[in-house]
Amino acid sequence: MSVERNKDLARQAIGIWTTGVFDAVDELYAPEYVNHQHHDPDDPRDIHGAEAMKRFARKFREAFPDFHDSVDIQIAEGDMVATRFTSTGTHRGTFMGVEPTNRELTWTGITIDRIAEGKIVESWANWDMMGMMQQLNAVSAPSERGSQEELANVRCAADSPHDTRSG
Repeated sequence: MSVERNKDLARQAIGIWTTGVFDAVDELYAPEYVNHQHHDPDDPRDIHGAEAMKRFARKFREAFPDFHDSVDIQIAEGDMVATRFTSTGTHRGTFMGVEPTNRELTWTGITIDRIAEGKIVESWANWDMMGMMQQLNAVSAPSERGSQEELANVRCAADSPHDTRSG
């Protein structure tokens, strides 16, 4: 498949989350599909199979029924496609143990898809779960003082004679 066709396939896969039309999963994902992403705090295992992907996406859309993804940047080489996206949605269902807040959220993420024989066989996804949970008031944002202290600690570590990062 061409790089452009692979990019189109990755965009279609992201579109499933926006449309909620999960029947397209079988057309886009291989039956042996594996998704390496943190998706459930109670289950650290990868998502295995197209059916598991459908269940995960349905559960997510139950929490955010007006969920929408937009593709910001896409880069492809060979059988790999990296897509940076922005997601929005209103929290209307339980998500990761957080009861509905009716808040409108926005977060970003990146997914890398590996494609073989015209289907996505593997994905690595990383999205701003911390920012999302802060918008839900499920976790607190670090205080300004805490951030400055952390930055000072990083500076001290970088100035250490034991730092082997530079030449």
